[in-house]
Amino acid sequence: MELPHFDDLIAAARAQPLPQRLLMVFVSAELPDDASEAERQAFAEGCGGTLTPLTCVDKAAGELMSFAALKDEAAQFLPGWDLVFAAAANEQAHAPLPQAAIDAALQRMIAAIEGGNVGQFVAFDRSGQAVAIS
Repeated sequence: MELPHFDDLIAAARAQPLPQRLLMVFVSAELPDDASEAERQAFAEGCGGTLTPLTCVDKAAGELMSFAALKDEAAQFLPGWDLVFAAAANEQAHAPLPQAAIDAALQRMIAAIEGGNVGQFVAFDRSGQAVAIS
């Protein structure tokens, strides 16, 4: 499924037969202090660097109205993020996921991002556009 914008993710999650909970990790892109000149140039062009998780959040798909609303909410507590990684989890038809399961899934996302294993998530920039991370 192609999701070129975060709003497409919201629409896809709402269209699923089971309720969806969106799991999100906000990160900053940083350049190590000991980066070479080539690494600095690549970073200036939008490549390379490291991803540092800043915070995570979960929301029911029905709670999210739009990327613009999410961005406005994030601005209140986290002005310095560069990307948001997202994943979805099925909830039960008549019972929400236990908070412990949500917290564990978010911690696995953070560990994967810190380890550079981001292929199973969709990343979005500050305008809500999907970005490829390699």
